[in-house]
Amino acid sequence: MAAAAAAAAAASGSGTPREEDGPAGEAAASQPPAPTTAPGARLSRLPLARVKALVKADPDVTLAGQEAIFILARAAELFVETIAKDAYCCAQQGKRKTLQRRDLDNAIEAVDEFAFLEGLSFEERSLCT
Repeated sequence: MAAAAAAAAAASGSGTPREEDGPAGEAAASQPPAPTTAPGARLSRLPLARVKALVKADPDVTLAGQEAIFILARAAELFVETIAKDAYCCAQQGKRKTLQRRDLDNAIEAVDEFAFLEGLSFEERSLCT
């Protein structure tokens, strides 16, 4: 359809490039350019070796592929980002910029998606054992 319109415009001899035409008069692609990644850019912010070690620590897991490890790492990143944003909102309500444990506790109580974390003691939540 668009090719027919471009052919009709070329046949009419208007000679003026349209907005969607490139500098040489050819039609520009309607899709945005593919994102380029710098060499060495990481797709995951968490170290995949650590995530793999955590997965292998589970006695029920025998094998885990690289794709599964990457997806688990990405899910963990999204979880941490989400709970941190919600906890930061709790800190802002208290007119603070620094997150405290009570902000995480308040976010866990306020957001239904974090209900699975309710009832855990501080020792079970602590990352530093």
